[in-house]
Amino acid sequence: MGRIRVGPARVPSQDSPEAAIELVRERGYDACEIDFESGFWMDYPWAERFGEVARENDVALSVHAPLFGWVGHLEASGRKWSSALGALDRSAGIATTCGAEVVVFHPGFLLGRSREDAIGSVVEQLALVRERLEGKGRAVPFGIEVMGRVRDLGSLEDCVEISRRAGWVRPVIDFAHMHATSDGAFTEPEPFREALELADSALEPGAPFHIHFSDIQFANRNETKHLRYGEGTLRADPLHEALAGFERPATVISESPDEESTQMIRAALSG
Repeated sequence: MGRIRVGPARVPSQDSPEAAIELVRERGYDACEIDFESGFWMDYPWAERFGEVARENDVALSVHAPLFGWVGHLEASGRKWSSALGALDRSAGIATTCGAEVVVFHPGFLLGRSREDAIGSVVEQLALVRERLEGKGRAVPFGIEVMGRVRDLGSLEDCVEISRRAGWVRPVIDFAHMHATSDGAFTEPEPFREALELADSALEPGAPFHIHFSDIQFANRNETKHLRYGEGTLRADPLHEALAGFERPATVISESPDEESTQMIRAALSG
């Protein structure tokens, strides 16, 4: 089994980089995702110091881009595309500055297109993102997150296909979303193992699995909200058993709504 790191989906303190990492380590974590979903709150000097303190304390960092920073617009033009491109650019800049391993982003929507056409748009627009990032020295790996709506873009298969075509993008496995879209199928190790095998086929050697995890409420195979651990039917123990079959390391980010749940996930994955 590769090393399993666990951490929260939000930086636990915005007071200072030192205070944030101190809380991460006090709580027993060795990973942390920087939370820009609602917007940027960290400047570049803060990010630089945050990265330094994280490395000193063996904490692996990742960045979640703002939710409006999605790729796969109908046209690579206009205000929404410009805003998305700018958000991904800045996310990559923060990631480069703090030494984050991956920038997580969303694949967008079908928007009335076939799945193949939507995937093609994502890949084409990712090439534009990459060109911009390379010109600024910000060409960090991006991670495309599996989404939680069964009839829209963003299944694991979609994310793996996009990753393979783009070459510099990794699938980010969100098991809460997959539990929702499968109508609660992730209760035994085998579905976890199958998902990990598919993601593994699209990852370069040495890159860790990047995983989002929490208990989840869903209806009609669509996510509705994250739950406290134990309130739904998704558990971390079968994930731990499935990960044991891989040499590849894993970073598991808890998107639970409370600290107690994240601690329970950490305990299950370290057992």
